[in-house]
Amino acid sequence: MLALGAGIAAYVVYGKFFEPITGFSGNKKLVLVPTNSDMPALREILLTDSVIPDFTLFDLLAEQKKFTTPKPGRYTIKNDASLNDIINLLRSGNQTPVRVTFNQARKVENVAGKVSRYFEQDSAAFAQYLTHPDRPAEFGFSPQTYPTLFIPDTYEFYWNTTPEAFVSRMKKEYDLFWTGDRKAKADALKMSTMEVVTLASIVKEETAKRDEAPKIAGVYLNRLRIGMALQADPTLKFALNDFSIRRLLDEDKQVESPYNTYKYTGLPPGPINLPESTYIDAVLNAEKHNYIYFCAKADFSGYSNFSSTLDQHKVYAREYHRALNKNRIFR
Repeated sequence: MLALGAGIAAYVVYGKFFEPITGFSGNKKLVLVPTNSDMPALREILLTDSVIPDFTLFDLLAEQKKFTTPKPGRYTIKNDASLNDIINLLRSGNQTPVRVTFNQARKVENVAGKVSRYFEQDSAAFAQYLTHPDRPAEFGFSPQTYPTLFIPDTYEFYWNTTPEAFVSRMKKEYDLFWTGDRKAKADALKMSTMEVVTLASIVKEETAKRDEAPKIAGVYLNRLRIGMALQADPTLKFALNDFSIRRLLDEDKQVESPYNTYKYTGLPPGPINLPESTYIDAVLNAEKHNYIYFCAKADFSGYSNFSSTLDQHKVYAREYHRALNKNRIFR
C-alpha cells in the first residue's frame, strides 16, 4: 500500500513537470541570462521576471536532467510553458535573435553607440573594441577607409554577441555585399569598392531624395572624369567638423584638410558618413548625362536643379541664395 502511494505521488509530481507553470501575464516574456550566470543567478532572474513562482519542482527536474550551467542569452518564454519546456530551452542555448539596425551614422564610434543597446555588453566595450587603432589594419582597411566596412542595414544577432564577433560579422556582410556584379560595376567606373563607398557617402549627404541620388552621383563622376574638383560642400563640413552649417562661406573653403574638395581634386581619403546600400548602388548605377553642376532648388523641396554650363548654374545658385537670404539663413 505504501509503495502504491509513493508511486501515485511520484506520478503526480512527474505530471507537474509538464503543466503550465509561468506566473506572468501576456503571451510571452523575454528573459535575459547574462554571461557566466550560475544556477542561483538564474533562479533570481526567473523569480524576478515572474517566470517561475516556486523552485522546489524546478530544482528537482534540473537535478534529474543534470542541468547545472545556464547558457547565456536572450530567451522567449511562452505563457503556457512547462518546467520541462523552460529547462530544455535554457540548457539548449536556443536564443531568440535580436534585430540590430544602425543607420545615420557618421563615424565608427557612432556605430558602437547605436548597436550596443541591442547587446549584453555596453557602449564603452563596443567603442573600445571598434575604435581601437589596430582594428582597421586587422580587417584590411586604413583608418580612413575603415568606416566602409560597416554597411547600415538590419541584421540578426544574438544578444550576447561580443564586439569582436560583431565586427567579424560585419566583415562577412561586407564581403557578401560586394558581389561579382557590384565589383564589376566598380571596375567599370575605375574605382575601388572603398572609393565607391566614399563617393556614396557624399551623395548621401547631398540628398535625402533617393530617387535623385543616381543623378547626383553622375555629376560627381563627370567631374572626376574630366579632372574637375568635386567641390562638394558636405566634405567641407566634414573637414570643419560641423554638419549643422546650412550655408558655407568662402572663408570655409580655405580650411586645410584632405577632405576639402574645393582645394584638392579627386576623392577624399575616406567616407564622410556610413552610406546605406541604396546610395552605394546609386553610384554603381549612376545616371549617365552631361551635367557638371547642381544646386538645391529655391523651394527647399530637397531636390536640385542640374546644369551643364556654369552660366546656367549661376542662375540657379542666385535663386537659391536669394531664398536663403529671404529665410534669414546666413550660416
